[in-house]
Amino acid sequence: MKKKFKVIILSLLFLGMFAACVGYISTHNIPVLNPDGMIGLKERRLLITASILMLIVVIPVFIFTFAFAWKYRENNESARHEPDWEHNYIAEYCWWGVPLVIIVILAIITWKSSHELNPFKPLESDKKPITIQAVALQWKWLFIYPEQGIAVVNYLQFPEKTPLNFEITADAPMNSFWIPQLGGQIYAMPAMRSKLHLIANQTGVFRGCSSNISGTGFAGMYFKARSSTEEEFDAWVDSVKQSPNSMELEKYNQLVKPTEYVPVAYYNLAQEDLFDQILMKYLPPQESTNNE
Repeated sequence: MKKKFKVIILSLLFLGMFAACVGYISTHNIPVLNPDGMIGLKERRLLITASILMLIVVIPVFIFTFAFAWKYRENNESARHEPDWEHNYIAEYCWWGVPLVIIVILAIITWKSSHELNPFKPLESDKKPITIQAVALQWKWLFIYPEQGIAVVNYLQFPEKTPLNFEITADAPMNSFWIPQLGGQIYAMPAMRSKLHLIANQTGVFRGCSSNISGTGFAGMYFKARSSTEEEFDAWVDSVKQSPNSMELEKYNQLVKPTEYVPVAYYNLAQEDLFDQILMKYLPPQESTNNE
């Protein structure tokens, strides 16, 4: 009777934990599971599909583990003891065949999605893409809008339903640029030009951050990414251009110094090739060639 009581308690505990997890997911905004961008939606679909396929193996394993442990416990004299039993074709077909089929399905899905969700692959759209150059600093983000002639620290704004062509680098230890509700992260490294293509399906404010620990100020290395209408974006660009601050190489050299929890700041872009200058900063000088 006591053992049956223990089984009931463990079963209720397991169901309670499962219900708590479901309740938490349904009542909390988990950005990866509540995307607002085309890439984010496809990544969520891939995540759910892969999880369901793997649960086809995981759930039966847990069920059989507890069932066998209960049936063949020491004091269960009714359990059959077959020391000479060594082979069962049906069982072997199940524990080898089912995982093999799942692995093949996952391989096909992974192959297809790796090409479809390639971060370097531009997004097709009727609207003209916007280029945004993101630079990871210690411990802040600098966003350069070369076409609009502005630069912003720790704030990002863009129009909805418009492809965003991010060019990403770092002038600090390696970081990772990530807006969870729009799509996956991509690493930011010195002397490297990474690319990421995203799009927001609707207006809203999303949390952006670094997903790679980079020192003491890492916790404050986040920013707001606002998706707005085109009219609001154009008005915002005009307001930033009114800023008395100018972003040239000398100002950038002051900004690059390590600082924590940096407030939003707006600049006119005076150094048009600033992003290229940052990239070249860590590249070895090229040797001159004499073709004569």
